[in-house]
Amino acid sequence: MKTFDIIGPDEAIRPALVEKINNLTKPKGSLGMLESLALQVGLIQQSLTPILQHPQNIIFAADHGIVEEGVSLSPKEITWQQISNFLHGGAGVNFLCRQHGFALKIVDAGVDYDLPYEKGIINMKVRKGTRNYLHEAAMTKTEMELCLERGAEVVRRCREEGSNILSFGEMGIGNTSSSSLWMSCFTGIPLKECVGAGSGLDDAGIRHKYEVLKQSLDNYKGDGSPRDIIRYFGGLEMVMAVGAMLQAAELKMIILVDGFIMTNCILAAAKLYPEVLHYAVFGHCGDEYGHKLVLDSLNAKPLLHLGLRLGEGTGAICAYPIIESAVRMINEMDNFAHASITKYF
Repeated sequence: MKTFDIIGPDEAIRPALVEKINNLTKPKGSLGMLESLALQVGLIQQSLTPILQHPQNIIFAADHGIVEEGVSLSPKEITWQQISNFLHGGAGVNFLCRQHGFALKIVDAGVDYDLPYEKGIINMKVRKGTRNYLHEAAMTKTEMELCLERGAEVVRRCREEGSNILSFGEMGIGNTSSSSLWMSCFTGIPLKECVGAGSGLDDAGIRHKYEVLKQSLDNYKGDGSPRDIIRYFGGLEMVMAVGAMLQAAELKMIILVDGFIMTNCILAAAKLYPEVLHYAVFGHCGDEYGHKLVLDSLNAKPLLHLGLRLGEGTGAICAYPIIESAVRMINEMDNFAHASITKYF
């Protein structure tokens, strides 16, 4: 069984960080969320002068057996076709990576297609898509453990390349269905409140999706443990993202959390290791029904509300400049004593 050694940041540095932030040339608290972000990043890095290095966005891609039940407006082949778009630089995530200086890694966790790995896709394929969890578990225990380890391996590579902040994205038609099931199982929120339009279902499509997922949940005969729920209803790309997030936390890296699917991945990760949340910055609240509810269940404060629902890591990357502003604030603003300004709070 794959395990991680995750501990929360040492709190001993907190008073010094708070003092430094409070003595910058501004009224205390006047830079709002930038101040709380600077404190979080300083705690993660155990530094009064934190830095952001070599940001990368990792997209995990895989297919889902539940798509056979008509739960998605988009056909399964969109998964591999969109990966081709990533490779050509034409997707939403590509222009954002270029704009904000992110390297992009594309990881095949379980796409039901023979991808061109020679073009730079990282081959971590566990199997060609999950099984249909309306009838059986999405993956075996061995396949789940492989996903956790391979996700962790990708993060270790990023760390070796000098990264200390990562965002995670996904590509997998049908993965809002798996996310909705994780969300309901892990939060106790009724399934109906967790199910949304995904890639664009109408009201009738949403009702059908809910009925399929409700029947899948009714058919579940597992032990109800977090690992079993993750295995039974998860996507290969989602479990790989869980492993990646847990490895990033073990390495004390900043985790930028994207939309509905990745928020449910950090939720699942926290069911295994609650300390992972110390390292998570929630990029945005998206437009997928249920995203706000799962964020609220985590007591998360997303940085942006832009009505996004694309996935791929786009919302997390959009939020990156705000984190950069927080780091610049603590490093570049003068303090009252040095600037010879009387404190005015």
